[in-house]
Amino acid sequence: MPHTEPVRRFAFRFDRAFRLPLALIGVRPETARVELGRDELTVRFGPWLLRTARGNVTGVELGGPYRWWRAVGPHLSLADGGVTFGTGVTAGACLRFATPVPALVPGPWPRHPAVTVTVTDPEALRDALVTPP
Repeated sequence: MPHTEPVRRFAFRFDRAFRLPLALIGVRPETARVELGRDELTVRFGPWLLRTARGNVTGVELGGPYRWWRAVGPHLSLADGGVTFGTGVTAGACLRFATPVPALVPGPWPRHPAVTVTVTDPEALRDALVTPP
């Protein structure tokens, strides 16, 4: 019998005002989530995908509220090269990586040192990441 590891799923918080614009680019509640397994972290944001080893996450910072033009949709930070996958402005979590990972475009480049996600419960995501599997 194959072993399957438990995966915790964290849904994105969709602000009502941004549901339609996000749906037009393929980001809907059923296509956006953070999945945390024993060994892997996966962020699915419509057609975008970020995948890395759980051990690559070196820190988690809670944030928000955000300005909508900086937080809603997929964004590249020109300040630090991080990526944001946002569906609302209330709150989120910024996950920092030891080794930067690709996320915004297909292929290995550019690589991002962090990702900000606007999940419904950023504190629970933080707590799950800082607790050993």
